[in-house]
Amino acid sequence: MSPRITETLDWLESHGISYQVHYHPPLATIQEALAYWKDIDSMHCKNLFFRNHKGNRHYLVSFECHKDLDIHALEHMLHQGKLSFASPERMERCLGVSPGSVCAFGLIHDIDIASKADPRELFENGHRVKYFIDKELKDAPRVSFHPCDNTASVVLTNEMFHKFLSIWGGEVEWLDI
Repeated sequence: MSPRITETLDWLESHGISYQVHYHPPLATIQEALAYWKDIDSMHCKNLFFRNHKGNRHYLVSFECHKDLDIHALEHMLHQGKLSFASPERMERCLGVSPGSVCAFGLIHDIDIASKADPRELFENGHRVKYFIDKELKDAPRVSFHPCDNTASVVLTNEMFHKFLSIWGGEVEWLDI
């Protein structure tokens, strides 16, 4: 098991968040993942990480894996200006992940960072990342994300997902994607 998976699962356990974990080979695309997810009863999520045009704001977007995201439409919904995909360095700095492993659980690296982060990157709430989530996930009975490494998938019940969001404590906005 990779150190990132261990760190993520340890964090979930230490915060009383129950989960199921499913191990698989590295999955770089949704198409590859669907073959391994077919027997997992969960809404599987696609996750993208963006930065604004100034490079001082970061946005994580999670949505149901069969959907496509129109980035220009997202820019209009968010009113944050032009968005670009975040670099691998930003992914590591803000979420503790590498390309192919962007996930909601990366937000554990966005807790208590105000004293360590560049103040220009922080939102008013002291977090470096704002999280936009597909409204379909709000009431999904179970959701799944990579645990900061694309060699496993972690499933949370709706209750545990909302508990995770509450503990993270950053700004969440639910979108129609």
